[in-house]
Amino acid sequence: MPRALFEKTGNAVYISHLDLMRLLQRGFKRAGLPLTHSQGFNPRPSVSIALPLSLGVESRCELLDFQLEGTPVPNREIRDRLNEALPEGVRILEVYDNGRKLKELTLLESLVILEYDAGVPEDAAEKIRRLFSGGEVMAEKKGKKGPVQQNLIPMIRRLEIEACRDDTLVLSVLANCQDPALNPGQISSAISLYLPELRPDFVRYLRREIYDTNVDQFR
Repeated sequence: MPRALFEKTGNAVYISHLDLMRLLQRGFKRAGLPLTHSQGFNPRPSVSIALPLSLGVESRCELLDFQLEGTPVPNREIRDRLNEALPEGVRILEVYDNGRKLKELTLLESLVILEYDAGVPEDAAEKIRRLFSGGEVMAEKKGKKGPVQQNLIPMIRRLEIEACRDDTLVLSVLANCQDPALNPGQISSAISLYLPELRPDFVRYLRREIYDTNVDQFR
């Protein structure tokens, strides 16, 4: 099954996961690339996204698996035709065959961008480093049966302060993305809970790259 690497940026970050799936399906149709469908009473197009993206989160490393009907089309042509059919902010970076099994996708590198209207508080970077160097940082996550508490520390492979400007603090977080998964939003929530003096006025998130358990780039 072919796989596409795509990004979701700019105003496209406000497209929900379900709307994104519909948008991509329409993109294939407009591009003249008919998708196969599942069998049964309610046939579904053969498209799936590896890690559904939360509303408002930017990403440069999304994976889309799909299957086309009819005569094979070169991967570069699939990429180009889709990019002509998709809206600004959703862009196919690469199309390739023989993608790795998704169960081998283990780690996600994200940026957590904390913005402060009055400037970054004094010693913010060092306080955050100390918080996440301990043995336990509990944060809430929405589960199928309601909110659950998770200890974030065992799920974090690496947390670094990537940049600190006058009004912005950028954290680079490498963490589990499956079984169990850490949502980057839990990082900012934990900072607000444990270090209320560092509660940001605005937070942005960016998915930057995905890896296997050996921190080799996943494709």
